[in-house]
Amino acid sequence: MAQLLVSAAHKSSGKTTVSVGLVAALRGQGRRVQPFKKGPDYIDPLWLGRAAGRPCHNLDFHTQGPDEIRATFARHAAGADLAVIEANKGLHDGMDLEGGDSNAALARLLQAPVVLVIDTRGMTRGVAPLVLGFAAFDPRVRIGGVILNQVGGSRHEGKLRAVLERYTDIPVLGAVRRDPALHIDERHLGLIPSNEHADTARHIDLIRRRILDQVDLEAVQALAASAPAIVPPHVETPAAAAGEPVRIGVLRDAAFGFYYAGDLDAFADCGAELVFIDSLRDTRLPPVDGLFLGGGFPETHMETLAANRELMADIRRAIEAGLPTYAECGGLMYLARSLHWGERRCEMAGVIPGDVVMGERPQGRGYTVLEETGHLPWPRLDAPEGPVHAHEFHYSRMENLAPDATFAWRVLRGAGVDGRHDGIVYRNLVAGYAHLRHTRQCPWVRRFTGFVRALRRSRSEPPSRQAGP
Repeated sequence: MAQLLVSAAHKSSGKTTVSVGLVAALRGQGRRVQPFKKGPDYIDPLWLGRAAGRPCHNLDFHTQGPDEIRATFARHAAGADLAVIEANKGLHDGMDLEGGDSNAALARLLQAPVVLVIDTRGMTRGVAPLVLGFAAFDPRVRIGGVILNQVGGSRHEGKLRAVLERYTDIPVLGAVRRDPALHIDERHLGLIPSNEHADTARHIDLIRRRILDQVDLEAVQALAASAPAIVPPHVETPAAAAGEPVRIGVLRDAAFGFYYAGDLDAFADCGAELVFIDSLRDTRLPPVDGLFLGGGFPETHMETLAANRELMADIRRAIEAGLPTYAECGGLMYLARSLHWGERRCEMAGVIPGDVVMGERPQGRGYTVLEETGHLPWPRLDAPEGPVHAHEFHYSRMENLAPDATFAWRVLRGAGVDGRHDGIVYRNLVAGYAHLRHTRQCPWVRRFTGFVRALRRSRSEPPSRQAGP
């Protein structure tokens, strides 16, 4: 299996731009490229997926065990000519002091050679000890080549190449010139997602052309092809809940786009038809048996969302009538009473009796660990007992929440809604800041779909007859 991992010395080195460009350039040559992203990211996978023309899947030590990571990788890379894995942060960065959850650990696990992206601004001879240090720090990780990024010009490039050729045996696969046009704009949660970018296709094509001109794609493909074959392990995946098909509405548009590709696949595996809803334009809730409101940037679209009162009212009526609903982060904000950002304030759906206020700094950021309180309405089925490992990243906080609010989870690590709890439970709604991921340790899609199916069945069954006298 041909694969490689694109990493860097540190974050903000340009590895996302390089990864998107590699995927798009190889696809443009007729190659079937499967992208992956390490960690719990949503935004980079949107860009990588658009560049590849197929969904990008996440590989994350926090929510998956090693065998599950390998199985996920093998399953989705099987139909591709080449797999490109984009790292997060630097090659050896992670939470574990021993590096067990680092990008280097992922490269070892998948036996993927590493392409190291180096931000060369202000650097000439110093590039050699930097690359040598990364190569020597963990000899089990194979750095197969470097891509020089932010190169100042032909003279700068020549010096960098000469230094690396003299002091190292690691080849230079490309040198990407400094070009402000390649920059993907950012906001408080990172890059602007491709589902919001004004001209995604044109921007990806620009990056593709730069990579095509400035990177040796034949050498990149040869490096990927040198990776040893992976024998996928046998892993017990979360079983699908049997039963009749159900329809699940999903808000997916410029305001709501944070969905794991694997979770959407899991809904289909569980017999659910996904019905996508545009919260900015659709004025009615279509006939659905359940509703999933994912994360995103409702704050940047708050006026447009608030102006679509018809859809908000429809969703509020459906939830009040018992429609099973799950909302994460942005979805929680949408269902709140109001949303405040600086001097701006907009009324939201008003299902949750609380107000959301945007802060200037993250209110919750990073991995979170949750423990069920016993109030989560979804049936356990054969879900494993124990803490749930998830992720949160939000600048907003909930204020003025009713003191008698019921919660689905206690927060063992993280911030949640109030620092101690997450997952507000109201009727058949669960809404919190945590982003769950459907994995062996957290088969939430199967549980939620089973809950939707059970409620649909109870509504369709005639009432039992009373025994006669």
